[in-house]
Formats: sequence, C-alpha cells, structure tokens
Amino acid sequence: MSGGWPYYTARWSRLRRKVLAGEPMCRACATIGQHTPAQDVDHITPIKAGGAAWDMGNLQPLCASHHSLKTGAYDKTGRPWSEWERRGCNPDGTPRDPKHPWNSG
Repeated sequence: MSGGWPYYTARWSRLRRKVLAGEPMCRACATIGQHTPAQDVDHITPIKAGGAAWDMGNLQPLCASHHSLKTGAYDKTGRPWSEWERRGCNPDGTPRDPKHPWNSG
C-alpha cells in the first residue's frame, strides 16, 4: 500500500478486508482469463484525482503486479486505467487493444 491517509487507519483495514472477502481474485487478471489472488485494494479513481476514499464503488481488488502497473501508469502519465487495461493479449493470443493494427480489417 502506498503511504498516508487513509491507508493506516482501522477503517481502511476493515474496508480492505471487506473488499477482498467479497472479491478475492484480481479483477484485472479476470479480464484476461487468469485467476490470481488479489493482495491489494485499489481506488479506481485515485483520491488525489477526486476519487472517493471510502466508496465501495471506487474500489477494486488487484494483484500486486496490476496494482503497480495501474498506479504507476496513472501517476506517471495521468492517463486513465482503461487505457492500460487494453495492453497485452487475450488468452487466444490476439491483441486486447481494439486499435491494434492486428485487429483492423
């Protein structure tokens, strides 16, 4: 977890456990057909970008790899996570990004 408020509070600890109990697998991995346990709970819209700190609808379970990718991508570029979700390949090996040249025509 990154440091600072609200992460080192009892309220966050309870909310984190609730999210992981309700959805124990990484949401991003699930979109590509993988089943990876989630270790992190991520704010879909970061708090510093106006995301609600305590809203369950603004939280998603992610594995450590996807959490680092998502957080790093947003922090470095300001681009939304949806652009990064399309990176990589589908389970059948085809590109996930509909704009990839492979998917044209």
